[in-house]
Amino acid sequence: GGTTPPATDTTRTPAAPGYTVNLTSDTSGTAWTGHESVTFTNASATALNEVYLRLWDNYHGTCSAMPIKVTNVTGGTAGDLSVACTALKITLPAPLTQGQSATIGFDLGITVPSGADRFGHDGAYSNIGNALPVLAIRDGAGWHLDPYTNNGEAFYSLAADFKVTLDHPTSLLVPATGTSTDTPGTSGRTITTATASQVRDFAWAAGPFTKISGTSPAGVAVNVYSVSGISSSSAQSMLSTAKSAVDTHAGRFGAYPYGELDAVLDNNYWFGGMEYPGFVLDLVSSTALTHEIAHQWWYGIVGDDEYNSPWLDESFADYSTDLAQGITGANCWNSVSWASSAEKITNSMAYWDAHSSRYSTVVYGYGKCALHDLRRLIGDTAMTKLLKDYATAHWYGVSTTAEFKAAAQAATSTDLTSFWTQHRIDG
Repeated sequence: GGTTPPATDTTRTPAAPGYTVNLTSDTSGTAWTGHESVTFTNASATALNEVYLRLWDNYHGTCSAMPIKVTNVTGGTAGDLSVACTALKITLPAPLTQGQSATIGFDLGITVPSGADRFGHDGAYSNIGNALPVLAIRDGAGWHLDPYTNNGEAFYSLAADFKVTLDHPTSLLVPATGTSTDTPGTSGRTITTATASQVRDFAWAAGPFTKISGTSPAGVAVNVYSVSGISSSSAQSMLSTAKSAVDTHAGRFGAYPYGELDAVLDNNYWFGGMEYPGFVLDLVSSTALTHEIAHQWWYGIVGDDEYNSPWLDESFADYSTDLAQGITGANCWNSVSWASSAEKITNSMAYWDAHSSRYSTVVYGYGKCALHDLRRLIGDTAMTKLLKDYATAHWYGVSTTAEFKAAAQAATSTDLTSFWTQHRIDG
């Protein structure tokens, strides 16, 4: 085992990762092979003896047949896979002291399973979400090695820079996180190079999509990619929604910093939508798309520990969606009915995975209602300023429940103690 930082050292590390990835796909876009490297710095006063890679999508396989394979590690020594083969410990050759940087590299293989999912292929259309190994975070609580959850999200990472080169058949379009440029590859192939700054993850898709594009009034490039069976009128409607939503959220919380936004539409998803930086998956639903775009701020720009505090992105994204759609949440708290004394808006995914039928009701519904109630209590002006200032203060950083509660209390002369208790917002 490595050094667990003293509880007084809450520094999140390894910090400022820079990922460089080169992958080549097979003819269908369902298998990718190549190399990934990551340079990082130890921001903590506690030495870093190892790092962990999260191989999230191994959840979708078995330990004997893993979709994500890491081999030939350089810059450290690979240990055994843990957390159902979704975590790989890499011991560094020497402890990294505060301010020191290091680089690890490895060969990477990705095999996309069948299924209309955030990691899966729906026929000819592949979604490749959470497939690139990313560094786990160590802080005052130690290493964050929470399990995958299919019910929500378990992701927690620091803002990073990515340069990803994808060599693929020209017949396949590859919407991706970041800003992309295409150059010719070998015969019949295209090399797409995507660069993204200060993002927590990198996702892409591959398939013979139909693409339409536009630009929001504030200047954000928006691209909508549709699988076969999505009508052109649906795609146009969703493009219009995306252009409106990205500017509306930006006006409220701060300018969208990523230049470009890609949305992939498929009505076969079993979920409403899924967010990645600059890249979202969606059913044809204006509400779902507005919610996923809100996640560009709540989890993307303002990060959080999605496993332990899912409300910090889901409640906030759903509240933002209500605001964008002119929904006030009037009297919404009248319909709140708790299933037990243990049920709280601030519960972790460990709780919600054990009480999955209540997750959406409480975290999305009661959570956004609590934020509407906070707005009514402190006033529209104070609430608007609170969220804008909070986003600014945590831009490319990490939100915690304690920090949000402190910021809210600082924004009003009203004592919020009973408000937090009534709304079951603990922490």
